[in-house]
Amino acid sequence: MNPQLTSLLAASTAFVGTHFIMSHPLRAGMVRALGEKGFLGLYTLVSLGTFAWMVVAFRASPAGTGEVSEGAWVAASVLTIVALVLFLGSLLGNPALPDTPKEKVATAKAHGVFLVTRHPMMWGFALWALAHILLGWSERTLILAGSLLILALVGAHLQDRKKEALLGDAWAHWEAQTSYWPRWQRLGAAGPVVWIASLVIWAAATWAHKWLAGIPAGVWLWLG
Repeated sequence: MNPQLTSLLAASTAFVGTHFIMSHPLRAGMVRALGEKGFLGLYTLVSLGTFAWMVVAFRASPAGTGEVSEGAWVAASVLTIVALVLFLGSLLGNPALPDTPKEKVATAKAHGVFLVTRHPMMWGFALWALAHILLGWSERTLILAGSLLILALVGAHLQDRKKEALLGDAWAHWEAQTSYWPRWQRLGAAGPVVWIASLVIWAAATWAHKWLAGIPAGVWLWLG
């Protein structure tokens, strides 16, 4: 394997692996040793460090030169729009966010994108990654996007297990209202404001994609 791709694979493994290890098996011991703030500080430092390594390794790796069908571009565009809907909707009343009081989780009622899945943010990241994997633009993209796909979907599953242990009946109450696997037929529950905001941000982000990544994306692939 190309040395730069090997470095990217190592960086991606470190980024995903440290997230899982520090969030689950090592978390309790590290919190006892460092305190909650100390743990969060170290967690953030490690996350930023490994992510920066990923970015540097990605940019140093060979760019793709393959042809992508128009059908793949259309599918990727749809996936990234839905990803934004899930992500933006997840910012509104998410009981899975850190430090949410147990009492609030116990009384939470599923609404908006949480009627689609209880992990809309993670599925948003997963769909973004899947869109880039679908395009198959380059080996470096497959490694980076694949690692984020694993982090999102496995991380969501592990979050359920952790919340079940920490919150007991309160989390069971939340789990009973929604599901891990998305119920795509409920996407309309996100509401018109979230959909409009997502389309506007998507249009801006795909326009900037050409200048940031050197590749036109979304409708700009055809509009120029």
